[in-house]
Amino acid sequence: GVLQYRFVYDNFREKGKTKMNLTKQFFKYVSQNIFGLLGTSCYILADTYFISQAAGTDGVTLLNLCLPIYNFIFAIGSMIGLGAATRYAILRAQGEERAAQRYFSNAVFCACLLAVPFVLVGIFCPGTLLRLMGGDAGIVALGIPYARIFLLFTPFFMCNYIVSAFVRNDGAPSLAMVATLSGSLFNVVFDYIFMFPMGLGLAGAALATAVSPILSIAICSRHFFKKENSVQFVRQRPSVKLLGQSCQLGISGFVGEMSSAVTTTVFNLLLLRLAGNVAVAAYGVVANFALVATAIFNGVSQGAQPLVSQCYGKRDRAGVRKLLGLGSGTALALAAALYL
Repeated sequence: GVLQYRFVYDNFREKGKTKMNLTKQFFKYVSQNIFGLLGTSCYILADTYFISQAAGTDGVTLLNLCLPIYNFIFAIGSMIGLGAATRYAILRAQGEERAAQRYFSNAVFCACLLAVPFVLVGIFCPGTLLRLMGGDAGIVALGIPYARIFLLFTPFFMCNYIVSAFVRNDGAPSLAMVATLSGSLFNVVFDYIFMFPMGLGLAGAALATAVSPILSIAICSRHFFKKENSVQFVRQRPSVKLLGQSCQLGISGFVGEMSSAVTTTVFNLLLLRLAGNVAVAAYGVVANFALVATAIFNGVSQGAQPLVSQCYGKRDRAGVRKLLGLGSGTALALAAALYL
């Protein structure tokens, strides 16, 4: 009877520790991911401020016309990156190391291939794209250098999503946060340096934005040289099957980004008809502040994702339910704070 009681007591304590550990991990991953994504949204605010100082209303109008293009690029990157990283985490939890490794290499290869059309548009017809987004002759003339530069760096924007997602899923959320914040800080500082002391104007703003994901990738790459690293490149041909399996789990990220792109595009086109560039510029300021709120909720979902994937891979349904409750409660609490 004593042994049976002791066994039940120890089992109860072990389950309690596991639940507490899962809660601590949840808030660690989520808080660090929120800070990282807040840094990204804040550099967009900095872009808005510096561009308004350099080019006035037309500059902010141009930035808002380009936001849906950014959203489309980020949508593809997040779909591939988050989906592949989720597959990786699930397979690792199931002990399928070799199968898991294939997703990282395939995600990077496929992202680079899908970035090629954006690069070609940046080289040959950035003005056509700006006209398609609603820009008039003045906005197009002002925005061609800006659009050309950031479109040329599309592979780095997409790969940044992939690398940070895999580093986070491999147990290094702190490094992913530091990388994201460092890229954002670089963007803010060099926005000013490139645009004003160096006199590059809007091209300088685009250059600072384009280089920031390269810095983030470089910092995240430190993880690949650590002993605890489990992510490896595998020599293989790009696989449509693996890409499809990744996109299947990453489609929610794609839909979220694309919904922002569609909403912004529709508002831009309507406002251009109603009141012209000034109205789009005013809406751009509001939309950029809204990105801060979006970043907070994305931080909750992306921060919880590695833990959910691990629990799912281990068939720990209680852990998945607990994380769902923690995530929903955190999102509701943050929403209430934003409303207030």
